[in-house]
Parts: sequence; C-alpha cells; structure tokens
Amino acid sequence: MGFADDAKDAIAATGQKIGRAAEDAKERVSDKLDEAKADAEVKKAEADVKKAEAERDSTKAKNDYKEGLR
Repeated sequence: MGFADDAKDAIAATGQKIGRAAEDAKERVSDKLDEAKADAEVKKAEADVKKAEAERDSTKAKNDYKEGLR
C-alpha cells in the first residue's frame, strides 16, 4: 500500500506542476499580447500626432499665402 500511495502522490504532484507550467505559459502569452496591443496604440497615437502636425503646417502655409495676396 505504501508504494501505491507514494506513486499516487508523485503523480498528483506532477499533475500540479504541469498545471502551474501551463498557467505560467498562458500568462506569458497574455502578457506578450498586451504588450503588442500597447505598442500598436502608441504607434497609432504617434501617427495621429504627425498627421495633426502636418495639417497644422498646411493650414499655416495656406494662411501665410492668403496673407501675402492681401
């Protein structure tokens, strides 16, 4: 009986260790996904800023041109 109980305990411990490893892997993948989403948001925000700056410069150039015509 002792050998069977020891084997049972070893199998249970191994199962728990595998479960923890799977959970850790799932968390790492989730963290990488969150990181990729954050990077995408930053790049989008940077692109929005560049677009706004280009529109500002375009409007200023147009207004300067109109001012020169007056």
